[in-house]
Amino acid sequence: MHSPHDGWRHGRSVRNGYRGVTRGLALDLGSSRTRAWIPGLGIVTDAESTDDPEGGRGHGRPVRRGRIVDPESCGRMLSRIADTALGADRSETLIVLSHPVLAGPEHRAEARELLAALGTTSVIVLNSARAAAAYAGPQDGGPLLVVDIGAELTEVTLLVDGMVRDARQAETGLSDLGPAEPPTAVVRTALDMIMEMWQQDRHGAVLGALRKGPLLAGGGALRPDITNRIAVRLGVPVRLADDPATTVVRGAGLILSSALRHAAVAPALPGPAR
Repeated sequence: MHSPHDGWRHGRSVRNGYRGVTRGLALDLGSSRTRAWIPGLGIVTDAESTDDPEGGRGHGRPVRRGRIVDPESCGRMLSRIADTALGADRSETLIVLSHPVLAGPEHRAEARELLAALGTTSVIVLNSARAAAAYAGPQDGGPLLVVDIGAELTEVTLLVDGMVRDARQAETGLSDLGPAEPPTAVVRTALDMIMEMWQQDRHGAVLGALRKGPLLAGGGALRPDITNRIAVRLGVPVRLADDPATTVVRGAGLILSSALRHAAVAPALPGPAR
């Protein structure tokens, strides 16, 4: 069973972690596209994941298969996004960054270091499944299956009471399909992971999540030829947000907004006696 630490716990003390922040930025750092969201404005960036603002040739992608492979290039890209969204002064700012569910500690540490270099006050790093659930999942706290089909990764995550119970990942995505190729390989990959998870589940959580209908996110959820095949093969309806490709960044934005609200009402720490 894979159950990675995801960097965000609702019980974390705002007094200790986020006191003093007054604004924020939510980021979904993807292999193909990077999206940014600001409270009150919504999505302010939805662009190719490259450090070249013009998308010129010769510039590689800093994120591949969900991992940061070029930290220097990634830092330039994040700095450009932060400059546009927040301006030069990033003090009193909280950034929420989503990452693949099974991203290792090296990836999460690298992401935190790059965000800290932007001059932000605080950082939340959380997994993409919890972000997607925050935006488009049911609020009953029961089991939820999140199927995220992106450009270079497909992930299936079982959440129970908002926490990761099990997760599977395959380095297969939409970019692996030819221009006219049917999505057979991607659909089969997602279904195989779901069935494997179901077979190893001893508590019935996967079955409960399937009865509700899995939540589909990522660019793959925009394609009816993918969503319809998954629904038919599983024999259950699937859940779709109004814009599945932006489900993760919008969910990260909701978590950001919640943290900012709590920070605004958190009592100030007592100062030294005079």
